[in-house]
Order: sequence, then structure tokens, then C-alpha cells
Amino acid sequence: MESEVQSLSPSQMFSSPLASLEMRLTGYRPMTRFMELGCVVAVGDGVAWIRCLPSAALDDIIALEDGSRALVFHLGQELVGAILLQQTDRLTAGTGALLAGSRPVVPVGDTLLGRVVDPLGHPLDGLPPPRNCMHREIFGPSPSILARTFVNEPLYSGTTIVDTMIPIGKGQRQLIIGGSSTGKSSLALDAVISQKGSGVLCIYVLIGQKRSKAVTIVETLRAAGALDHTTVVVAEAFELPGLKYLAPFAGCAIAEEWMHKGLDTLIVYDDLSLHAQTYREISLLLRRPPGREAYPGDIFYLHARLLERSTVMAASHGGGSMTALPIIEIQQGELAAYIPTNLISITDGQIYLDQELFAAGFLPAIDITRSVSRIGGKAQHQRVKEEVGRMKLDYLQFLELEVFTRFGARLEASVEARIRRGKVLRELLRQERREPLPVEYQLAWLMVFNGGMLDGKLPEEIPEIMKRLEMAVKWGDCTLENSREAWHEIVTAALTEHGGADGRQA
Repeated sequence: MESEVQSLSPSQMFSSPLASLEMRLTGYRPMTRFMELGCVVAVGDGVAWIRCLPSAALDDIIALEDGSRALVFHLGQELVGAILLQQTDRLTAGTGALLAGSRPVVPVGDTLLGRVVDPLGHPLDGLPPPRNCMHREIFGPSPSILARTFVNEPLYSGTTIVDTMIPIGKGQRQLIIGGSSTGKSSLALDAVISQKGSGVLCIYVLIGQKRSKAVTIVETLRAAGALDHTTVVVAEAFELPGLKYLAPFAGCAIAEEWMHKGLDTLIVYDDLSLHAQTYREISLLLRRPPGREAYPGDIFYLHARLLERSTVMAASHGGGSMTALPIIEIQQGELAAYIPTNLISITDGQIYLDQELFAAGFLPAIDITRSVSRIGGKAQHQRVKEEVGRMKLDYLQFLELEVFTRFGARLEASVEARIRRGKVLRELLRQERREPLPVEYQLAWLMVFNGGMLDGKLPEEIPEIMKRLEMAVKWGDCTLENSREAWHEIVTAALTEHGGADGRQA
């Protein structure tokens, strides 16, 4: 029989089921096989206790005979604690369990662009599942030190304050932190929208958010034409805790696939405070020892291993990058809480949104004095960096001097001039949502302000002047490499068009 099978051509072998079976039987050797059959002892609140699985390891997938799936999360002497990823109504104590022999994976690739999926890659947008996808392990390792390089290219968020005074570089981890309803998600959305046409692929991860917010974000991206370069990963508030736990790691795995192919990516985690609460909930349910604020002792490691996967790859490893914008909410402006201090120490800087500035109508409500970008300045374009150095000092001095005006004291003429100049600058830094601005505009208004062309202007005149300047930059042939003389001609023409050679309204 063996000689007959070997004499068949490949096409004959695969066309004949009998020949294929005979070929497989040729190399068959009888041997003893062991299989562990576990049993669910208890189930509830998204977790399950399972016994008789001595070979189980952390992050292994467990297949339950009712069709449910779980992830090994805790190893005890007799019982295994698992978090449910899929649960049917038939799951009860006594259900059989088997090790699936795999770890959690998520589909990756270009077919995910423009899609809304859950942390396991199942579609949530009503479209068919992505086809011809590769799969990537969700809990993959972070790149080695030798595979990384320095942050050296800017990533423009489209927000004036950020791109000038708190610059972000590709591969940086920049925390967005603030109180409830201060515009954190709006700031991140503007950054995603700003990447349209830049070649940067985006992943927006929603963790434990309401469905209404998820729908709003998806529709906002679609209306702005930004959904085509974005993948949205959603783990809604009513989902199993296991899916909310997996969500940021799944989004990171999707971004990693593009990064290792040499592409630039931007990922938003909205938000990690809810992710930390989910992790605390799971840990307490599985009887892990609680620590500060009832969080488990490895909560720092949880977010560190996630954010360490964001970096810039060396040219020898493709040269791609993953920029992370984790969002976290604080209560009553308390920056010294446990989770905020953890994430501040992990990331490369933070953008702080202040509740009082938001209430006063200064949008985006970014507090410059509490915001910092530790490495973004190294990636900032040299022309912008030179202009910002002068402007930022003027603004910080204005914030200090403005305090004295509240007492009604008489001020020197030089102090009053600085305050008037600061008020003009504050108007320049205001920006509406969903209106990201190009970096060429940022350089233009910096040159206008530093050149004294707006001195003597009233704050209410500034929006109209800047609108004309924005249009001049938009329709002109403007690049950051243009000479100073060329830029001076552009801004002078825009201000002259506004009214008069001196820039004043006629």
C-alpha cells in the first residue's frame, strides 16, 4: 500500500480522500495520550473557579463544554481562577473544561481599518468579519532595547497648545489627565482626526464606556473622514470584565502589527482609570491580596507592560513607531492618587486639563503650568522650537502678573503692556473642538506674535485676524522649510488684507 501511495502524483493524492487517509496512516505510531478534563466548581460575576487542570498556565485559554471560553488569571493549589471572555446561558457549576492549548489572539492587518470590533476581533459595526487576517498574540512582549531608537520625529495633534508648548514625538507615551468632562476624549479625537492624510494609522480603544459615547466617537470619526485610517476597539460598560481587561492589550497588538511593518501608528486608551478599576474588580473576585486603595500589588506592572510596547523601532527593525495617548480621569483635581501617580511615572509627560479653566470657557482647558513633555521637544521642528521658546516665557510671565490685576492695584506701564500682550496670546491659544490646525499655521501665528504685529490689538479682534492668517497658510505654498523672508511676506499679506498696512482695521 505504501508503494502505491508514493507512486501517486500530488494532484491524485489530494483528489483522492482514500489516498490522503492512507498517506496519513503510513506514519501513524500508537502512543499514550493524556488529556486533563477539568470541572467548573463555581461561576459568577464574570469569573469561574475550575479544578483538575494542573497544567494550566497564566493567560491560557480554557474551552468549556457549553461553548464558553475563559482566560486563566489566577493559579491556586487546587483551583484555577479564570475570567470569562465568552459566556452562554448554559454555563453552570459542573460544566466540563479543557485547556485549548492556545493564548488569546486578535486579528490584525489592513482589513481592520475603518472597522469597529471587540477585543477578540468580532465585528460590532454590523459588517461581515474581517477576512484574510493574520492573528497576533494579545499579550506579546515589548520590543527589546536594541530594537528601539530615540524619538526624533514630531507627531502633530492639531491642537495649538500641544503642538507648540507640549510637543509630542512619534513613539512617545503622553498621558492625558484631568477631571470629569474636561475635554480629554475631545483632545484625543482631534489628534486622531489630525492624522488624516499623514500616513499615521490610528487605533481608538474604548474601555468600559457607555454605548452612547462609543457611537458618538465612531460617528465623529466618520463625519470627519478619519474612520478610514482608524480601527475602533470597544469593550462597553456592560461587557464581561474579561473583555474590558483585554481591550487595551488587543488594541496594542493591532498597532504592533503595523509598527513592525515600518508604519507609524497612534493609539488612544480611553480610559485607563476604568481599566484599573476592572482589574481591581477581577482581582478581588479571585481573592488576590488587596493593596493601596484595594488595588492589587501588580497594578503598576499591568500598565507598565502595556505602555512599554509603545516605542520607535530602529531602522534595522523596520523603523515603525507606536505613539500612545492614555487617558485617565482624576477626582477633584487629586493628582497624587494611586493610579495617576503610577501613570505619570510610566509615561513621558502629561497634558493636564483643568476643571476651572474649562468652567471659565478657555478651551482646550490645558493648564500649561502642570503639563510637560519630557522628550517631545527633541522631536519638534527647529523653526517652531525657536519661536516657541520666546512665546512660552511671555505666557508664563503673564499668568503670574495677571494675579495682581484682581486686586485693582495700579500697575506700571510695562506691566500693563505685558498683560495686554498675554491676553492676546490667550485668545490665540483658544481653539474649537474638531478643528485641528496644521503645523504651518502654528509657525505663522508664532511669527506674527513674536514679531509684535498684534501689539495693541483688542482680544475680540484676534479671531478674525487669525482666520485670515489660517486661510493664507492653507491656500499658500507654505512649508516649514521656507525662509523667514517668505514667511514674513505671507503673514504680512494676511494682516494687510485684514485692514491697513499696519494690520489695524480701517
